Amino acid sequence: MTLDPAVKELLARSELPDAPALPPTAAELRAAFAASWQPPETVEEVASVTDHVLPSGVRVRLYLPEAAGAAPAFVWIHGGGWTIGSIDENEVASRAVCNAAKVAVVAVDYRLAPENPFPAAPDDCYDVVEWLASGGAGEAVDPGRIAIGGESAGGNLSTVVSMMSRDRSGPPLAAQVLICPVYGHPDDGFRSYADFAEGFGMTAGAMRFFFDQYVSDPAQLNDPYLLPLRATDLTGLPPALVLTAEYDVLRDEGEEFARRLTDAGTRVEMTRYSGQIHGFYGLYTDLPASPRSHAHVASFLTRVFDRRN
Repeated sequence: MTLDPAVKELLARSELPDAPALPPTAAELRAAFAASWQPPETVEEVASVTDHVLPSGVRVRLYLPEAAGAAPAFVWIHGGGWTIGSIDENEVASRAVCNAAKVAVVAVDYRLAPENPFPAAPDDCYDVVEWLASGGAGEAVDPGRIAIGGESAGGNLSTVVSMMSRDRSGPPLAAQVLICPVYGHPDDGFRSYADFAEGFGMTAGAMRFFFDQYVSDPAQLNDPYLLPLRATDLTGLPPALVLTAEYDVLRDEGEEFARRLTDAGTRVEMTRYSGQIHGFYGLYTDLPASPRSHAHVASFLTRVFDRRN
C-alpha cells in the first residue's frame, strides 16, 4: 500500500514534534510539543467532563455519556514515550468513544519520565483501576465493568496494567485496546524499525530517546512490566483490540504481540491501518482514518460490555 494522501499532506506541511533533529532534553521536547499542538476547534459534547485527583495524587479526567444507569469505564492512557503528552491532546478521541460506546472515559495524567522513570507510570495507571473498582468515580460509573486502552506508550501501559492486575489478583479487566503499542526495544530487530526509521513522524531515534528517559537501569529492559514482549506467560489476559499503522516503526512488534496473545489463548482482534502513520488515532485527528478508528474502538467496547451485561 501507499501512504494515505492526507498523511502525505500532513508530512509535507509539518515537522512532527516527536521527531527531533537533535537529541533534546525532555523539557525541550515537551515545550516543542506544546508549541506545535493546537487544540481542536470543535469537540463533541458529552454529558459532563470533570477532573479528579486520586488519594495517590494521580489526576484523571472523567468523561460521562448520556446514559441511563451506571456506565462501564474505559481507562484511557495517552502516548508520548512515557516522557511527553497529557490528557489534553486526546479530547477528540475520548469524547467520540464516550458518546459512541456509552462508556465513561477515564483519561489518566500519569507521572512522566525522566523525573519519574519506570515503574512510576504503570503504578499510577494501576492506581486508577483500583480507584475505579472501589467505586471512587461515583454512582455514574459501574465499578464492575472496566476496560483499559491507550496509544503508543499508553498501549504498553494498558497491557502492563492488565498483567499487574492478573498477577496481583486485582480488579478484573473486560478488555484492552492497544493502538500502535510499544512492546519491544529498538534493538530487537523488527523490520518496521528499519523500513520506517525516518520520514514518517515517529522515528527510530525518537524511540531511543524515549527509552533513555524511561529506563534508569538497563536491566529493566528484561522486565515484562516494562516490555511485555519479554513475558514468558501471557495467559489470563483480557480480550484485546490491536490497531497498528502501516508506516510505523512500532508496527511489527504490535502485530507480533497480538500473535503471542492469540497463542496464549486470548481473544484478539487485530487490524493494520493501511497508509497510516503513528499517531493517526489520537494525535492527528484531522486524518480521515482517525474518526474511523474511534468508531472501531467504540464498536469493540460496545460488544465487550454487551457480553458482560
